[in-house]
Amino acid sequence: MAKSVDEFNKKRLRSSNITVVISIALVLFLLGLMGLILINAQKYSDYIKEQLVVNAYFDENYDAKDSLKIAKLEEETFKKVQTLAPVKKATYISREMASQEAKKSMGIDADALFEENIFPSSIEVALKPEYVDPAKIDEAIKIIKSVPGIVDVKNDSTLMVEVYNNLTKILRWILGFSILFLVLAVVLINNSIRLKIFSKRFIIKTMQLVGAKRRFILKPFIIEAIVLGAIGAVIGLLALFGVWYYFTNQIGSAFVQNNQQYFWLILLVLGVGILITVLSTIVATWRFLRTNVDDLYYS
Repeated sequence: MAKSVDEFNKKRLRSSNITVVISIALVLFLLGLMGLILINAQKYSDYIKEQLVVNAYFDENYDAKDSLKIAKLEEETFKKVQTLAPVKKATYISREMASQEAKKSMGIDADALFEENIFPSSIEVALKPEYVDPAKIDEAIKIIKSVPGIVDVKNDSTLMVEVYNNLTKILRWILGFSILFLVLAVVLINNSIRLKIFSKRFIIKTMQLVGAKRRFILKPFIIEAIVLGAIGAVIGLLALFGVWYYFTNQIGSAFVQNNQQYFWLILLVLGVGILITVLSTIVATWRFLRTNVDDLYYS
């Protein structure tokens, strides 16, 4: 009879542990998924911002006999622009390239349209993402315009502001959902642990009544919590990266290839899983340590 009772208790304990691990894994899977989305959304936001360019123009009025001298000055100016703090990437566009681009944009291939290259040479500047901010774009333009040889800098400020604001709104929503999932992770994991500790409330109280210290009682529960939290986090991470790998293969995009960010995400998910599990275990166990024996039947 005693053997059957022990087997029943062991089965119930295994079932309880499996339930807790699955709950932790599911919650951390969702939390990690939001982390991956946030990382990639930030990277693609920066990529889109870098496609918004400003054009720095050279002086178009000069004597043909000075063309070699002007070409050398433009090359020096181009090198200076490349080293400026707001500049992510700079591309030199010669007068010939500018004329060809103009013909393409107008849908005309005839060379006879222009008797000569009437468009000035310029530098197409892709700004760093932080300088696409409407509050800093004017500062970036001033810095570029201050370079000797640059006579004018033009940009589509309306488009930049609109794109920047839309990307900022999207990132805020994603960040908001990530915080929400973190709160849900805390609540759901805490509830799962509380139910597990609740089933052991009589064992906890019995240990206390026979003279065991609170630290001694807490120790095995904390160790078990660390193990369950780690197992749940590992299962959640394996499922997360399995789904993400399948998704990226299906759409044919590798998304962000930044191993450092993935490493920190793994540490975050693992840390959150263990931390919440341990804290929930301590709080739930401490509650029953402070509870009277008679109240255990109504807790």
